[in-house]
Amino acid sequence: MAFREKELREWYMPLSRNDITLREAYTEVAAFGNGQGEVPFIVQLLEHPKYQIPGMPLFHGAVTLLQHDYIHIVLGRGFTIADEAFVIGFTMGTTDRVSTFEAWLYCMAARFLYPKAYRFRKDHARIFRDAVAAGYISGCKSLDLYDFEPDMDLTLGEIRHKLGLETDLLHACYQIEARRFPNFAGSRRLAEPAPACTTADSNSASGGTR
Repeated sequence: MAFREKELREWYMPLSRNDITLREAYTEVAAFGNGQGEVPFIVQLLEHPKYQIPGMPLFHGAVTLLQHDYIHIVLGRGFTIADEAFVIGFTMGTTDRVSTFEAWLYCMAARFLYPKAYRFRKDHARIFRDAVAAGYISGCKSLDLYDFEPDMDLTLGEIRHKLGLETDLLHACYQIEARRFPNFAGSRRLAEPAPACTTADSNSASGGTR
């Protein structure tokens, strides 16, 4: 278990890796990732769609663990708490339905109700709030609703293009995060050279694709 947790903390597929397929990337994650049954109930209660009331979700952007893992990969994030904060926040932001109060409420739950291994610190809450804002201004499709299964054999670059995901926006967010939180390994490793601008980046200027 300790070895698997170490792999989870260290695994990272940067945005510059556009050439690998989603299936190939997920195969790496599945080798050491947690199963749904290993996720604490309080985390599932707040983040899994099966516990949400249809039409009245407690938190927008709730996804299955599998969908959540796909989003980690597509956003170029690993599995530290800093990475979790960004992925959850950005996913919620892409729904365009998250209020300031909802974001605050999730932060309170993640800081004070979650088990230690999942718990946000104050700086993680800052990463989460910034990610919600980034997801909101992004023109990409809602990540909680996107069906990744037909795209498993597409490259990550191709999937980002289909989503309308602006890698220049993500890279800017990551550079700021790396400078702001150098003590977080999940943030520090984001300081990589900017990837080449994709078609999705140029298309995003003409309007959203949701």
